[in-house]
Order: sequence, then structure tokens, then C-alpha cells
Amino acid sequence: MAGGVALVTVAAVFGVRSVLRPVPDVEDFVGAGSGAVIVEIIPGQSAGEIGETLRRAGVVASTQSFVQAVVARSKEGSLQPGRYRMRRGMAAASALDLLLAPTSRVMRTVTVPEGMRLSEVLATLSAKSDIPLEDFTRAVARPDGLRLPAYAGGVVEGFLFPATYEITPGTTAQGLLAAMIDRFRQAARDVRLERLAPRYNLTPLQAVTLASIVQAEGGRDSDYPKIARVVYNRLRRGAKLEMDSTVNYALRRHTLKVSVQDTKVDSPYNTYARPGLPPAPIGNPGESALRAALQPAKGDWYWFVTTDPRRKITKFTDKETEFRKYREELNRYLGAN
Repeated sequence: MAGGVALVTVAAVFGVRSVLRPVPDVEDFVGAGSGAVIVEIIPGQSAGEIGETLRRAGVVASTQSFVQAVVARSKEGSLQPGRYRMRRGMAAASALDLLLAPTSRVMRTVTVPEGMRLSEVLATLSAKSDIPLEDFTRAVARPDGLRLPAYAGGVVEGFLFPATYEITPGTTAQGLLAAMIDRFRQAARDVRLERLAPRYNLTPLQAVTLASIVQAEGGRDSDYPKIARVVYNRLRRGAKLEMDSTVNYALRRHTLKVSVQDTKVDSPYNTYARPGLPPAPIGNPGESALRAALQPAKGDWYWFVTTDPRRKITKFTDKETEFRKYREELNRYLGAN
């Protein structure tokens, strides 16, 4: 019992399993009922089994009254899985009306923010869906069933699109991850990923990797195209990217305080030590970061510093003296927080 609302699990009817003849003079409540109870419908059971569970929950007076209402209106195949807000003491016909009304459905959703890393996404999905984390881990370890783009090369990091997803009864770890990747495919089409990436001498995977850095480094969406331009400017010169976000990824942490010692970590993701892009994405970028990676701003910037992370103020420059000044601003911010 939570907040006076009980949770009762019942089963969906996808066709009545046997022909049930109307029973005359069955017990039925009158009216719309009162109070509240959450009913969860799951696939595969009969109308009679649903009616019995509703009866035990006090929603309807008898199993037969509910079955009669379903059969009389030919709704055997209309009930959908989900959680519904019902009332106790309802006429069977009124109970059926609520089960058929979209507004009665209590949506269960999980929201994945932009920039989350794979491990963080899996933990969030598990916590919000009640699907064991091990199921998600196994699905990622065998990605053939996830419908990844061919250019992903089996890499899942970067392709779990950040958005809000509905959790329904019967949702599996593989199904949920595949839905996220399908949503990535839609975003990739919208930003013309495969078409535009070659214009910057990038493979689609490299473009997603660049977008993941933009996402991790950025504060405001309006800064993303400028950050992308800094990356391109450095790539064009053959210089090291020297992005703190890649060091944090290698060290499996999040921090604004990256030390000189940190930048010496032995990892293919350490862009202080290795030139070019990392071998794969360092997080899961949203559409704004993907678009910025493929439509960078015009400019000669070679450095940027988020001088005030709380207010997401980022400053760009092509002068090393200004860069050093901006770094001092950030250090003062970090020292005061």
C-alpha cells in the first residue's frame, strides 16, 4: 500500500480461451465505484482470470459480470498490457471502460539523459525497469540481436540514444536496448550522419565518437558547434586533442579536476597521450551533439575552457595567452567550490 493505492497484478486477454456463455443474473456493482487501485495487465491469460483477479481486488463484484461485459462488447482482443488506475466497487461495464481508456493507463517510463556512459545507462535502465542488470550486461555482450548499424562494428557505447522510453509488461533487456538503438538510427537519419561524415574525412563511427566528446565537454547546446570546430582544428593540424573528458572516461570517473598525472594514464582513450580520436565513443550523445559534429561552427579556435561550470559559461580562443587566462579562471572557480 503506497499513498492509499494498492497494486494488483492481473493478466491481459488476447482472445478468450474458451467460449463463455453469458450467465444470467450475475452479481454486479452499480455505478463508477470509489477509491483507487492500480491494476497491472500482463499478456496471455483469459478474460475469466482477469475478472477473478479484479473481483479479489474489489474492483468488480464477480468474475462473470466482467466476462459478460467483455464478450457482449467483443473486446476480447482489445485489452493492452500496462498499469491502469481503477476504482473499487465498479459496475463491470465501467471497469471495462477504464481498461479501454488510454487516460487510465499509468505509464511507466525511464529517461536516459544525454551523455551517459554505457555502464551508467545500463544501471539506470535496470533500476527503473526492474529488469536485472545482468540481463542488460548479457545483451550488450552479445549485441547481434540489438540491430546496431553495421558501421558500429559491434560497439554499443554511443548508440543508446538518450530519450524517454516506455516500460511495458514483457519488456526485455534486449528489446529495450534495441529500441534505443532504433531511436539512434532515426536521429542519425535526421542529421544525415552517413552522408555528412565523409565530408570531414570521418567514418560514421568516428563522427559518433566526436559527438560523444562534444557532448561530454559541452555545457550549453549553443556551444556544441564551437567545441566540434576546436576538435576539427586540432585534427587538421595532426595535434593531440587533449580533452579531459577522454581521460575521465579512461579512469572511469567524472571530475573537473584532471591532474598532470591523470593525463599520463595508459589508455587508447587518453587523447593527451595519443593523437586523433579515441577508438570508440566515450558516452551516448544526443541529437544536438550529433548535429554539431556534422555541422561545426566556423572559426579558428584551438582552445576552450568552461570557466564557470555551474552557469555553463565556456570561452573559446585561438590565443594561448587567453587560454591560460581562462584556465586560471577555472582554477579559481574550482578552488572556491
